[in-house]
Amino acid sequence: MILLIESGSSKTEWRYIATPHEAYQRFHSLGINPYYQTPEEIEVSQKDVLTQLSKLAVEEIYYYGTGITDDSKRAIISNWLSPNFPDAKIIQVDNDLIAAARSLCGDDSGIACILGTGSNSGFFNGKAITEQIPPLGFWLGDEGSGGFLGKQLILAYLHHELPNDLRDLFIKRFGELNRLEILSRAYQGEYPNRWFAGFSKFLFDHRKHPYCYQMIEHAFQEFIRLYVSKYSEVETQKIHFTGSVAFYYSDILKQVLRKNRYPVGNISESPMAGLTLYHKSKRWPE
Repeated sequence: MILLIESGSSKTEWRYIATPHEAYQRFHSLGINPYYQTPEEIEVSQKDVLTQLSKLAVEEIYYYGTGITDDSKRAIISNWLSPNFPDAKIIQVDNDLIAAARSLCGDDSGIACILGTGSNSGFFNGKAITEQIPPLGFWLGDEGSGGFLGKQLILAYLHHELPNDLRDLFIKRFGELNRLEILSRAYQGEYPNRWFAGFSKFLFDHRKHPYCYQMIEHAFQEFIRLYVSKYSEVETQKIHFTGSVAFYYSDILKQVLRKNRYPVGNISESPMAGLTLYHKSKRWPE
């Protein structure tokens, strides 16, 4: 009946909901980003999961994803989904910020934030995003994200700023990274944000080390300073977060929010659970 698709740059989660009371079916695949991928690349990357879903009766599709920056990117996804699900009467494509807002806020207002591979935020009035401090992407922004944290760690390594004990642990885990190799991955490799985000796990494993803690804290403070603090409703609205970075570093994130005297809202690892509740309530109202 309903197919929910929530996609980031790194991974995509699919949920098929047949009735309001039956358990949903869950599928996973590689990430989708129409900002970087062609329709052909998307089709190839999702071939396996589409084969699994081909026998299901899908009437409504709600797609939420990163890279949906305008109508042309929305059309790429819609035109890709249509022939794969010819019986679908509704195909709705929205960006990942709408997914975060509906998942975290439901029909209430609030400031919805994403801290995953990348970062984003917006004020949600209960129906739509009515105010947004625009994100600048991996190279110019993404403060507080996994990509940003990984990039800061690599910069500290290249500039020989890591304390000796951390540098030894870093080399033991990743080997001695060559500057030219890093530059090649950064400027010529596919999805540099994913590659850099992979290094943020090192910070998580060593987050009790003062140097790592300060790097994480600074990243969150920058996200709040550059984005959250500029919303007109920041003093009266709860600030909600979704994404792997927000979830796994939630203790540090909460401390930074409290230091800034901002109210802490919901923090989830993924928007999908909240989206499931949201769409079930719309499709099958009690």
